[in-house]
Amino acid sequence: MTPRLYRALFWVGIVAAAIVVVALLQGVLVPFAAAFAIAYLLRPAVDRLEFWGLRRGLASLVVLLVFLLGLALVLVLIVPLVQGQIVHLLARFPDLVSAAQALFGNFVRLLRSHLPAAEADKVYNVVSNRIGDAVSWFAGLFQSMITSSLAILSILSLVVVTPIVSFFLLRDWHRVIAAIDSFLPRDSAPTIRGQMRIIDQTLAGFVHGQALVCLILGVYYTIGLSLSGLDSALALGLLIGVLAIIPVLGVSIGFALSVALAALQFGTWTGVLVVVGIFLFGQTVEANILTPKLVGDRVHLHPVWVIFALLAGARLLGLAGVFVSVPAAAVLGVIARFALERYRASALYDPHRSAFRCLRGPER
Repeated sequence: MTPRLYRALFWVGIVAAAIVVVALLQGVLVPFAAAFAIAYLLRPAVDRLEFWGLRRGLASLVVLLVFLLGLALVLVLIVPLVQGQIVHLLARFPDLVSAAQALFGNFVRLLRSHLPAAEADKVYNVVSNRIGDAVSWFAGLFQSMITSSLAILSILSLVVVTPIVSFFLLRDWHRVIAAIDSFLPRDSAPTIRGQMRIIDQTLAGFVHGQALVCLILGVYYTIGLSLSGLDSALALGLLIGVLAIIPVLGVSIGFALSVALAALQFGTWTGVLVVVGIFLFGQTVEANILTPKLVGDRVHLHPVWVIFALLAGARLLGLAGVFVSVPAAAVLGVIARFALERYRASALYDPHRSAFRCLRGPER
């Protein structure tokens, strides 16, 4: 085998081993993954303080404490504010289920009045089976999220392990990067560094831009739903703002929940159409202005691939997989585009390219 083939097999083995380790230790890795995400977000602030003359360790401690105190302050202020609305929202779910059952009963009676009994029963059975399958699928997905993620994120991991690991990652960030760089193959190091810079720019653009999109959407839907007169508007707005970090799926859940609650509360088409109009305007602005301006084209993912990434992440890693699926897909997209560029520049794609190089001689 040629040295190039040996190198390819080596990297394939490294990737396969990493996948096996993540699959076997995904529960243990959750607090460390959270710590890495926090360190990645706070690293620019630590670098800035270090540039101003503060020691790296002290800068890391200051930035991390400010972040944790800010997070605690937000929780202390928001949780009591929305607690009553969340309780009220949960109390409405039995009525929502009853209304859905009544609506389905009306649909069945309408079918039987316009179709023969045999055909109406056939349609009823098909719709019932599909609804049952959908409910079972969502229940299984929710159960897998709970058992694979939330149950593992214990209080000890959240309160102790994650902040400690975040501090050490912040303090030793450049040392870790230098150590990883020292193990790169020397002839491929410039290429790998270039691709890692692209990945860093992609992740930074997505995280910072999506955070602003979530904030704007949360404020907009809180104000809009409050003006429409919908109960629990503050809780719904905050929920939509948090879930908006999951593209497509987050706002879809908020839309379905808001429309259902509007139908239950108002009982007229006018109130429901007002809520639908709020979401149509919000999604139009988000899709055509907010996401292109704040997130931009750095992620380079088609909406179909975003939906696939969300479902695949939920299936593999539960709730944690849902949150990391789009950034992970963006990283894989950078790697895939680089591989395709190399493929299109090789003799595997165009044999005449290799012959042309042989006639022209080695490049200088």
